[in-house]
Amino acid sequence: MASEARDVVVIGGGFSGLASAGLLAARGCNVTLLEQHPSVGGRSGRIERAGFRFDTGPSWYLMPEVFEHWFELMGTSVGAQLELRELDTGYRTFFQGRQDPVDVGTGPGVRELFESLEPGSAPALEEYLRTAGNGYELALKHFLYDDFSSSRSLMDPQLLRLLPQLAALLGSSLESYLARRFQSNEIRQLLGYPAVFLGSSPERTPALYQLMSHLDLADGVKYPMGGFAAVADAMAKVATEQGASIRVGATATAIETTTGKKPRVAAVHWTDASGQRQRTGAQAVIGAADARHIDDSLLPGHLQTHTAKSFARRDPGPSAILVCLGITGKLPELEHHNLLFSKDWKDNFARIRQGRELQPETSIYVCKPSATDPFVAPADCENLFILVPAPALPEWGQGGPDGLGDAMVEQVADAAIDQLANWAGIPDLRQRIVVRQSIGPADFEQQYGAYRGGALGLAHTLGQSAMLRPGNHSKKVQGLHYAGSTVRPGIGVPMCLISGELAAKAVLGITGPGPLPHERRSASSREAGA
Repeated sequence: MASEARDVVVIGGGFSGLASAGLLAARGCNVTLLEQHPSVGGRSGRIERAGFRFDTGPSWYLMPEVFEHWFELMGTSVGAQLELRELDTGYRTFFQGRQDPVDVGTGPGVRELFESLEPGSAPALEEYLRTAGNGYELALKHFLYDDFSSSRSLMDPQLLRLLPQLAALLGSSLESYLARRFQSNEIRQLLGYPAVFLGSSPERTPALYQLMSHLDLADGVKYPMGGFAAVADAMAKVATEQGASIRVGATATAIETTTGKKPRVAAVHWTDASGQRQRTGAQAVIGAADARHIDDSLLPGHLQTHTAKSFARRDPGPSAILVCLGITGKLPELEHHNLLFSKDWKDNFARIRQGRELQPETSIYVCKPSATDPFVAPADCENLFILVPAPALPEWGQGGPDGLGDAMVEQVADAAIDQLANWAGIPDLRQRIVVRQSIGPADFEQQYGAYRGGALGLAHTLGQSAMLRPGNHSKKVQGLHYAGSTVRPGIGVPMCLISGELAAKAVLGITGPGPLPHERRSASSREAGA
């Protein structure tokens, strides 16, 4: 660990920025976090209208040990900071052409469900979940908490012994892996859908990511009361208590560097909420936003690591059309999490990847947080959040209130509302809408600097996983590091927490793989110069 406190600026108040800012403040650094929006959370946005409170980003609370680890590093716990509710039904699934929905939970009920979908499939499921659990443990130990800045970690004897197994999982797709084990298309969709949350499709995602099924089918699904806005606020509170200065409405305008053969960071220039120009000196800077956006907007071309040329070869993953709906009356037809699967997945994913118009009925995700949280909607009302995976095409436009977004965005939103009404058996759904807000690909690009308007981050294809993903450290500027969903380890809130930890380790001079040790320096000891 660094022997004396450093001045650090973190650019971006999403989960990776909050993670790194808190960890560094707790370890004696003088940290300033700059967030351009009025609240923290990054892509985990929030909208409040007419008594409805919408989360406009992540909604699945998975990998609970990653959250617990971060809060423990901060000297507290998840239990002390968040109220978690375990969902009895993990999610409800609607299959195109099937009359009744399928509810997915955990434990013995999963075996019974799979047997009902494909008689005799239970043994294959048990083996699948066993290897998924092993893969998850392997990823936690060898891949997720490693920035791969050194090849030494790949020489671990245990990892070398597993190379043949890893090669097989990396060399085949999740789609083919599932096809060899299950005949039921519905089972393949249930086990293949996590690829969408990885910004890819089952046919382009390595089979190693079967580990995702361990998270919901074995670990179960929880919900943080207040949604992910509450998670972000809790992290900001804990980070502030440890001495981090969090400035909202603060927009970074440039990263100042020293001159000479090996430039290093010197300061960050930014404007505050009142429009006043500010300069904060720093020996280290963490760009906790889209890495391409950080380099392109804050550095001159010759100092950029994540260049336009290098990103031109990158797969941005899908964008999305988001639709927030306030509904009068209750909707017992839906659970907290709901998945609607179109029958022809290949066409569905091809349209997204190739930038073609979506079919009127496509695969969508619907969250009804009011099933669990009474504070997200007025009494006798429901809160719905619809996510439609879409091409990463900012030219599809922005969303807006009450159907006033750009034409393509509202066309997709209308189709999704009608599809949900038809598939879930809610014929009067459209007439019961009292609040409507859409978000489109251009919103992701303009509000978050997301590369090509991607909703999640770079896709987890073989060429963009683990050490093949963009790196966490600048190759041109000393003291500049990156965190978030465009760099290692990848997409999702837990991954962003880990990414923030990797950046914090670099600032503290901790090399080698593995999580941070639990030693901390309190704010009081820092002020005393201890």
